Amino acid sequence: MFLASSLLSTSSSLAALAPKGGVVVDVDATALWPVVIFVVLILALKPMLFDPMLKLFEERERRIDGAKLAARKMDIASAEALTKYETEMKKARSAGNAEREAQRAEGLKVESEIVGKVREATTAAVTGGRKELEIEAAQVRALLQAETKALAGALASRVLGREVQG
Repeated sequence: MFLASSLLSTSSSLAALAPKGGVVVDVDATALWPVVIFVVLILALKPMLFDPMLKLFEERERRIDGAKLAARKMDIASAEALTKYETEMKKARSAGNAEREAQRAEGLKVESEIVGKVREATTAAVTGGRKELEIEAAQVRALLQAETKALAGALASRVLGREVQG
């Protein structure tokens, strides 16, 4: 109450000092009630509302930091797994390429063997055919030579009109 009475006396002395037509602020005991209620509410709500809320915020921050740390660890692990995967894929590709080249070389070898055998067979067939053709040509030439003499004699006999010996 002492505070209220001193405020009242201060307000009346301030009113006397205020110029005419100015704003006069009258402070009385009713202005202290909101301040008192505010202080009581702060003291009452701090353990019931503010402290648990601050703990909740701290827990949320701790969990966020934990999740960030876990995410970093997962990122590192995935980068390592990717590196391992790429290394293994490189090895597998190298092995696959080597196997493919070996298969290709084997295929080319088999192909050249087959082509060689076919060439030999073709060459033999062509050579055999040529020999047969040469033999047949020689036989036909021999027949034609014998027949040529007979035809030449017959033609000369016709042209000359008499029989030619030849």
